[in-house]
Amino acid sequence: MTTVEEPVHEFPMTRTCPFAPPPAYEEIREEDAVSRVRLPDGGQAWVVTRLEDVRTVLNNRRFSADRQHPDFPQLVKGGFRRQGDERTMITMDAPEHGPARKAVLGEFTVRRMEALRPRIQQIVDERIDALLAGPKPGDLVEALSLPVPSLVICEMLGVPYGDHDFFQEHTAKLIKRSTSPEDRRAAFDTIRGYMADLIATKEANPPDDLLGRQIVKLREDGTYRREQLAATGFLLLVAGHETTANMISLSTVAFLRNPGQLAVIKDDPGKTLDAVEEMLRYWTIVDAATARLCVEDVEVGGQLIRAGEGVLALGYSANRDPRAFENADELDIERGARHHVAFGFGPHQCLGQNLARMELQIVFDTLFRRIPSLALGADVDDLPFKDDANIYGLYRLPVTW
Repeated sequence: MTTVEEPVHEFPMTRTCPFAPPPAYEEIREEDAVSRVRLPDGGQAWVVTRLEDVRTVLNNRRFSADRQHPDFPQLVKGGFRRQGDERTMITMDAPEHGPARKAVLGEFTVRRMEALRPRIQQIVDERIDALLAGPKPGDLVEALSLPVPSLVICEMLGVPYGDHDFFQEHTAKLIKRSTSPEDRRAAFDTIRGYMADLIATKEANPPDDLLGRQIVKLREDGTYRREQLAATGFLLLVAGHETTANMISLSTVAFLRNPGQLAVIKDDPGKTLDAVEEMLRYWTIVDAATARLCVEDVEVGGQLIRAGEGVLALGYSANRDPRAFENADELDIERGARHHVAFGFGPHQCLGQNLARMELQIVFDTLFRRIPSLALGADVDDLPFKDDANIYGLYRLPVTW
């Protein structure tokens, strides 16, 4: 990547408050919105910080998502690239990306998600029953936040939920920044291998689950390859539980710290969907997954970015951009702003966003209705936030009632 000047900031940047982006985000956004940073491997990349510019990068084919490219920005020290690995759709560019996404898009339509609503409600109720039957304080992460999305995505894919400790252990290694390159590669290979073996058991008589339906469909199209479907299953399994689980925990903390905001959805559950959108904007837990590689010279925010240079489209900064959101650092669940980029933007926008929204809506409505006296079981300063992970969240969340 081209070097012009020594970067002022290093990436990833450090938070000083668990409820706000790193202070450097605002500094860059207001002073030099497209700036260079130094990456963990010593390379450099551009950071794009304003909402309009972030949306431009994510919706422009001159920015590639191909993480196997040797110049793609590496966000962890010793990050691995291995040619020949089956790629997931989030690492594909056109024309490969479109067909790969379309193949599973039908599994995540609003209509199909609505069909899942009764089962998700049942799961949430069962997990709250277990929380109430357990000790006080209880750990909301263990009792509710993690099991709900894990159970849902396991049932959708046809993955045995009894294996959830296994894939949660390896997922944690993938997203933790301090994981060694060797351990990260081993965790990656282990989950991929698990998924390939599971798919192999479904091939003789494909069941009516997402993976089974994909086997049938891809065979009919003449495009079935076990390893490629394993890559898709890997992506959906990891993304389908880790992100929503962290959003449940973080949003619960935000509600309990802002009783006036919580009162709004208690009084009018019709506003819960607005609350979901605001929590997504406010937290933006997946901030740097929108890294890209410029493949053709292009100007963004008045800055020329050249082919071969890496770009980090910082969604967390964009979602706190005062040009796009009034009083952007405040939590306001009646804001009604759905133009955030918490799910990304453009052709790679999150495939499972309809599912995530539904899970969050059901959890918020049910949790605070069934446990109206819910309270934090520890001081906020003592909560173990995931400052060391590429997906922000909480390791534990003590609650009482």
